[in-house]
Amino acid sequence: MFYDLASLAKPLVTAPLAHRHLDLDEDRRGELGFLDRPEPLTVRQLLSHSAGLPPWLPFTGEPLAAQLARGFPAGAHPKLVRGTPGTSLYSDLGYRLLAELLERRTGVPFAELGAASSGLEPAPWREAPAYAPQGPDLDMWKLAEPALPFPPRDPHLPNDANARAGMRGHAGFGTDAAGLRASLERWVASGAPLLMARDAARGADGSRWGLGLQRAFTGPGRFGELLEGVRREGVHVVEWDRDRLSPAVPDSGPGPASAFWYHLGFTGPALFFRPEDGLCVAVLAHRVGPGGGLLDAAQLQARRMEALSAWL
Repeated sequence: MFYDLASLAKPLVTAPLAHRHLDLDEDRRGELGFLDRPEPLTVRQLLSHSAGLPPWLPFTGEPLAAQLARGFPAGAHPKLVRGTPGTSLYSDLGYRLLAELLERRTGVPFAELGAASSGLEPAPWREAPAYAPQGPDLDMWKLAEPALPFPPRDPHLPNDANARAGMRGHAGFGTDAAGLRASLERWVASGAPLLMARDAARGADGSRWGLGLQRAFTGPGRFGELLEGVRREGVHVVEWDRDRLSPAVPDSGPGPASAFWYHLGFTGPALFFRPEDGLCVAVLAHRVGPGGGLLDAAQLQARRMEALSAWL
């Protein structure tokens, strides 16, 4: 089965390229058009989601700085909010800017650059990925850019509306289980995840972001609690193609940080890495429930937890 990796493109494609090609601390305000921004704008901030950007805006094709200057309906949706520089707020937009910087630095289109470095397949895909119902993109798009047509869905294009519209860096790559295993082996061998698994910024919600991955915490119902102490090595891919609902997991506040770092994808996949020994585990799961609808966040968390429990 082929999978749309969604936001796993961030740690597997965009972040490694940024670490390889870009200075992390050079001020990019002028290059990216943020001329009225009082604070520096750096790759380090973009990697750790601490640049103060909103989580999401529709991709219009105009420079992001110009789009932000036009304004947006801040507060109309949980994803349409303003960020604070220095505080992590997960944002697709920062990885869009990283892709633009990488294209300027290398002179290579991002899809081509990402495919060559990761071995993953950029969209449009030859094989249609596992189906995922429409997410909240449509509602957010109508709120933020009501006059701009919503990008139509296509079986061979990403679930993510902005990726379909042409935005790069945040999503847009796919593979099957064997392809992901090969890509992860290359990823671990390159040392890229060790560069990402370094505390860089904290979110108002208690999250702790590194330079491409975030910390997994212990506590009931949390990934760090389940994985802490696992005695395995190497690269593992867990494929979970069941449609049924998984047993619910507790919803608890975070405990202490675990030894693991991770990243999630909207369509279902998840990635976990332990720096001390290089253990890497990925879950390939889809987000369709028993009735064909989209799993909510808690149901998807339970599905990933069940897949990991079965692997353990």
